[in-house]
Amino acid sequence: MKLAIMAGGPIDHIPEKEELRNLPKDTKWIGIDRGVLTLFNYGIFPEIAVGDFDSVQEEEMKLIDQNVRYIETAQPEKDETDMELALNWAIQQNPSSLYIFGATGKRQDHQIANMYLLIKILEKLPQCQTEIRDRWNQISLYKPGTYQVEQTDFTYISFIPISEDILSLTLIGFKYELKNRHISFGSTLCISNELIEPIGTFSFNNGILMMIRSKD
Repeated sequence: MKLAIMAGGPIDHIPEKEELRNLPKDTKWIGIDRGVLTLFNYGIFPEIAVGDFDSVQEEEMKLIDQNVRYIETAQPEKDETDMELALNWAIQQNPSSLYIFGATGKRQDHQIANMYLLIKILEKLPQCQTEIRDRWNQISLYKPGTYQVEQTDFTYISFIPISEDILSLTLIGFKYELKNRHISFGSTLCISNELIEPIGTFSFNNGILMMIRSKD
């Protein structure tokens, strides 16, 4: 199963309609709070709507009730964010891939929390391909192993340690190559690299590594 989540982030951060529609046809959508209305505007009707809907007007909520079969409503005062509630539901579906939109924007607290929630997906569903996407960035996490990355219009590639130590980081096919480097948490050594080959390889043997692909 392939899943995609639309949260309530700013519309101008969300990729163009064509990119959303280019996801596999069997992708099922989860709408979070106002993200449900964003999906409606894109001509997409989600499988489930999740959230406290505190940013949705009464008439808009009626529209959601009429067009979404499953609605999971939470109280505004709760221990988890709406995003975490949606991810809990997604984890239960055991998807093979998960794409998250509307998770970045002006609220840096929400944005950082959403990025760290990727750790939860990585721990619960290590084989699930998971990305946070907006118009300028693609964010994903990796456990130790060897991975390939292809050239796209997201030219800049940064690797950021999420755990205390990344051991034996090796980059092949990049402008700035590395071989068996120890990267500590907080290091900026691997910010803003680029591929010089059609396909590059990165590998490491300890820690959790965040890859951010970006374009201006």
